[in-house]
Amino acid sequence: MRRMMTLIAAAVASAACAQTPPAVEIKAEPLAPGVAVLFGQGGNIGVSYGADGTVLVDDQFAPLTPKIQAAVATLGATPVRFLINTHWHGDHTGGNENFGKAGALIVAHDNVRVRLAAGAVSGAGTPRARTIPPAPPVALPVVTYHDGLSLHLNGDEVRTYHMHDAHTDGDSVVYWKKANVIHMGDLFMNKVSLPFVDLASGGNVRGFVVAADKVLAMTNAETKIIPGHGPMATRADLQAWRDLIADVIGKVEAGIKAKKTLAEIQAMKPAARYEVKGGFIGGDAFVAAVHTSLSAPTKPHRH
Repeated sequence: MRRMMTLIAAAVASAACAQTPPAVEIKAEPLAPGVAVLFGQGGNIGVSYGADGTVLVDDQFAPLTPKIQAAVATLGATPVRFLINTHWHGDHTGGNENFGKAGALIVAHDNVRVRLAAGAVSGAGTPRARTIPPAPPVALPVVTYHDGLSLHLNGDEVRTYHMHDAHTDGDSVVYWKKANVIHMGDLFMNKVSLPFVDLASGGNVRGFVVAADKVLAMTNAETKIIPGHGPMATRADLQAWRDLIADVIGKVEAGIKAKKTLAEIQAMKPAARYEVKGGFIGGDAFVAAVHTSLSAPTKPHRH
């Protein structure tokens, strides 16, 4: 099962990297005074800017760095001073080396640095296996944290919160408290896919529900939510995302208790009503990830 999910991850990442054409446009959308989102190819990018400097949340792929820098400049922002990674995947950290060389201080959860520094083999034992080499030192987070931290800049508090073992074991959400904007990384993909649980990177489907509940508790109907992929979202969109995951978990859990095999549970199509045509992750793959997650013991966490 782990091998299947790493194959999916490899396919997604390889396709994205191979399809980074010169025609990709980085589009900026202001969300609040001093806060914006950038859409391009790869994970959505959050931007905080003002007199104290510019904070970038995620940075897509390396070839897009000049266009991202140009889009930041069109907002009237100065060059990036801080770069926060929501997790370690290359469609969110591919520009780290470029921004690190340009002087940005990279910030992330402890496990993001560990995984970037170690590299990985995606799709091991399959025809699509590929090696992700260790990131160079300049691309690694310089400041890391276990639970979270705050940057007090541009008249707001930019707060990171670590969300345990969900999409990966190093996920963070980033919350602009005054602006009431939150970036969820791939803990939330809005209208583009079922969840991707990266089991090989410590992910577990249980964590998606816990993370969504925590964000729902800290936000309100006016909160603007930046998903890892897809269009801007509302709190209601996040609630629907949380509920679909909980629904599929419940159905898979019931199947496990009834001693059904994974194939038998998949044949029941518990995620079919939520599938997105052309999405990164299909129903059977998501159900397989849920099944593996529920079969794994819950890990204790240090607080």
